[in-house]
Amino acid sequence: MGQITTVAVFLVCYVLFAALPRHRHWVAVAGGALMLLLGPFGLGIDLTSAFLYRFDEDGARCLPAVDWNVMGIFVGVLVVAELFMRSGMPGHIADLVIRRCPSARVTLLALCALTGIISAFVENVATVLLIAPVALSITRRLGIRPVPFFIALAISSNLQSCATLIGDPPSMLLGSEAGLSFNDFIWLNGRPSIFFGVQIGAAASFLVLLFVFRKHRQVVEPETVEPIKTWVPTVLLTLLIVALALSSAVHGGFAYTAGIICMVFAVVALAYDVIWHRTDAWKLTKELDWATTVFLVGIFIIVGALSQQGVLVVLAQWIKSITGESLLATYVLLIVIAMVVSAFVDNVPFLVAMLPVTSTLLKGLGYNIDNGDPQAYLLMFGLLLGAGLGGNISPIGASANIVAMGMMSKQGHKPTFWEFVRIGLPFTLMAIGTGSIFMWFFWAK
Repeated sequence: MGQITTVAVFLVCYVLFAALPRHRHWVAVAGGALMLLLGPFGLGIDLTSAFLYRFDEDGARCLPAVDWNVMGIFVGVLVVAELFMRSGMPGHIADLVIRRCPSARVTLLALCALTGIISAFVENVATVLLIAPVALSITRRLGIRPVPFFIALAISSNLQSCATLIGDPPSMLLGSEAGLSFNDFIWLNGRPSIFFGVQIGAAASFLVLLFVFRKHRQVVEPETVEPIKTWVPTVLLTLLIVALALSSAVHGGFAYTAGIICMVFAVVALAYDVIWHRTDAWKLTKELDWATTVFLVGIFIIVGALSQQGVLVVLAQWIKSITGESLLATYVLLIVIAMVVSAFVDNVPFLVAMLPVTSTLLKGLGYNIDNGDPQAYLLMFGLLLGAGLGGNISPIGASANIVAMGMMSKQGHKPTFWEFVRIGLPFTLMAIGTGSIFMWFFWAK
C-alpha cells in the first residue's frame, strides 16, 4: 500500500511539473508536505528521515532525504554568481570577444562557447539572461532572425553545466550521490572524468552550430565595451573555485565540505555588497532563485519517501531484469531513458529519483562505487550525460530553453517547437554520442 501511494503522489507531481513549469516549486512543496503527512501512517516518510542526520538500527549512519550539501552548494553559488553578473564582467568579456572575431559566424560561435564556459560555474538561466542583451544587439546589427542564435545559446549553456560540480543542480546531485569532489569532475582515479567527456561532446556538437550559422559571413561592427563596475565578485568566484579544488585535494570524508565552503563565500559576498555598495540585503536576497531552492527540498522529500517505501529498489531490479549482466546494455539504457525523459520534463526530479536507483543497480551488478570500480562511475556519468543534455532536445526540456524562447516571444518572434528540435536534436545526439563513447573508452574496464 505504501509503495502504491508514494508512486501515485510522485507521478501526479511529475505530470504537474510538466504542465505547470512556472509553479513547479509549489507542486514540489505540496508533494513533499503530503509525503510528510502520510509518514505517521507508514505511507510516506517520517520527519527525522527527511531532514536529520541519523543512525539506523544497525548503527550505520543515514543521511537525510534532503541533501543539505547540495543545498549549500546551490544557494552559496547562487549568491556569488548573482553578484558576478551585476559586476559587469560577463558583458565586458562578451564585448571583448566580439571585437576579436573576424566574421558574424565566428562571433556567434564564440558567444555560444562563452555562454558554455560561464555556465560551467553559473546557473544556466542566469547565464542566458546575462548574454541575451549582447546576443540581441548582434542579431539586430546583422539584420538576422535571432531565434536560432538564442536556441544555440540555451543548449550551449545546458551542455557545459554538466562539466563541473557547481555548474547546475544535476551535477551537484551526482557529486553528492557518488561522493565526487570538485576535482573529481575533472580527473578521477587517474582517468579523465566527466569534464572531458562534455568537452568532447561540445566539440562534436559545435559542428551542428557551425552548419546552422554557415551563411553568416558578414563582419560585426564593435560597439563600446561595457565597463567593469567591480572586480570583487570575479575574485570571489575565482577563489571559490580554488577553495573547492583545494578541499578536493585534502578531502577528509566530511559530507558537507563543499556546501559549507560555498555558503561561507556567499556570506562574504553578501557582506561585501551590503557594506561597500550599501545594497539592501533583503532586496538582494529576494531576487535570488528561491523557487528552485524550495523545489529541490520538496523533490528530495518526495524521492526520500519512494526510497523509504522500497520503490527505488524495485525499479533497479526491473532495469537489471531487462539488461541482465550486460554493462553496455545497462549503460545505453540509462542514457536513453535519461535523454528521452529529460527532453520533456525537468531533469532535477528525474535525477533525484534515478541516482539512488542507479546506486542500487550497481550493487546488483557487482560494482561498488565506494571501492572505486570504474564501471560504477561509468553508469553514473552516463546518467548525468543523458539527463543533463537530453533537455536540449525540446524547448520545454530545460529552464534555460523556456527562458530563451520566452524572450524571443517578447521580442515579437514566434519560435516553434520544431524549429527548436531541428537544432536541439542533432546537437544533443552529437554531444551525447561522442561524449558517451569517450567515457566508455576510459571507464568500461
